[in-house]
Amino acid sequence: MNSYKYILYIDEAGDDGLTKVRPIDPNGASEWLLLSGYLIRAEHEKSCRLWLDNISADIQSQSNVIHFRKLSPTKGTRAAELLAKYPARAFIIASNKKNMRGHENERAAQAGGKQWFYNWLVRILLERVTEFCLQDCSEMPTEDDKIKVLFSKRGGHSYGQTKAYLEWLRLQSNPVLNKRKIDFRFLSYKLVDYVPHYQEAGLQCSDIVASAFFRALNTENKRRNIDSAKRLSPIMARNAFNEISDFGLVLQPTNPKDLTLSKEQAEIFLHYGFSERATAQNRGRFDQKR
Repeated sequence: MNSYKYILYIDEAGDDGLTKVRPIDPNGASEWLLLSGYLIRAEHEKSCRLWLDNISADIQSQSNVIHFRKLSPTKGTRAAELLAKYPARAFIIASNKKNMRGHENERAAQAGGKQWFYNWLVRILLERVTEFCLQDCSEMPTEDDKIKVLFSKRGGHSYGQTKAYLEWLRLQSNPVLNKRKIDFRFLSYKLVDYVPHYQEAGLQCSDIVASAFFRALNTENKRRNIDSAKRLSPIMARNAFNEISDFGLVLQPTNPKDLTLSKEQAEIFLHYGFSERATAQNRGRFDQKR
């Protein structure tokens, strides 16, 4: 087994359905698909269980397996607040899918298989994670500075396709999208795996991150609030300029004209440093009050 310096736990909230999307289609797929990354150093691998047990005890959970979506807003906020005290970094890729409704990408599908949209978000996540690790290594990574990547296993996904897609990206000399690139010096095919949520405490930590932001953005949820997502601020990943926006927290699509966020949905992005322009607020309308 290859040695590794980091562990990245990846979970999701929402789904990747694009044929029908709420709220455009009442019975459509979720408006949002969120991908979370919870990054720790390998030396803390066994500590995750203790961290999670401490959180469970504090919020008086009846189970040692935390499912954030089942927690009340009060307990969810407390769980996020406690998680933010531990040495880790959190990443969120938030894709608002209304502009993707019915969209197909043949080129991406050829590379990423049927789940090209999910794989594309994985790519965006790994671009930021490997950039962060490069900063952490003072831009001098060694063979021992690999990232062990663990996906939370969910029905409907082919993680073999995701691994094949990453290998395809690695072999590309001139990628079509090259604003950012995955730094493959940190990745190894042998260190990518997928396991059930309940088997890895780190995946449950990643679930807290994903679900906290999903609760902030899913305005259809009666339990919606942004407090838990705000409490994660101490561990949200920052770039070299100390910015969380478009690094620890990424909003897709990036073009404001493709976004129609509500004031409530924009609130968490504004909290983490996005501009009103970036969140498509105050767009010109004939009925806009002046």
